[in-house]
Amino acid sequence: MTEEKETGDAPEKTSGFFESTLPVELLLDEEFDKLYERLKAEKRDREIRWGGFWRRASAFFVDSVVLGLLSLLLFYSAYVAYSVGLAAHFRALSWNRLEGFFRLLILAWAILVTGYFVLFHGMEGKTIGKWLLGLRVVGVRQEPITYSRALVRWIGLVISAPFGLGLLWILWSREKRGWHDFLARTWVIRE
Repeated sequence: MTEEKETGDAPEKTSGFFESTLPVELLLDEEFDKLYERLKAEKRDREIRWGGFWRRASAFFVDSVVLGLLSLLLFYSAYVAYSVGLAAHFRALSWNRLEGFFRLLILAWAILVTGYFVLFHGMEGKTIGKWLLGLRVVGVRQEPITYSRALVRWIGLVISAPFGLGLLWILWSREKRGWHDFLARTWVIRE
């Protein structure tokens, strides 16, 4: 009886073992291949591609066009409002009255441009130009930047732009960072 049990049980376990492991091995191979491909894709994704000078310059050009259109809208609506306001007080438009108008207009334009760059960089890390060219402004750990950091970055750009060297530094920097990026501790990466 014991011999029958041993001989009777052994082939069933062995044949059952071989039959059940074959699909599992194939399944494990497929899972391993999928895992390998996913890890390879993640490694590619982790490689940082910096936003170069020409790509960033093109994005800034697009932003300049957008800001130009917004500025024209601002100037036209301010001119109409100022003319209507003068007409309501029975005054004519003259050069003496335009001086105050231009001061307010320049202040409004500066707020528009500053708001454009600070708000867009603070919200998503990209302006319309950066969005079109696949760029994003990020912090140290590739996290989104805050509004205060976006403001510091903008102030750094305004200070370094007239000299040009702060922007040309993007050409020589290994990480393609301008002086305003160093000041705000930001990077521009390609997505």
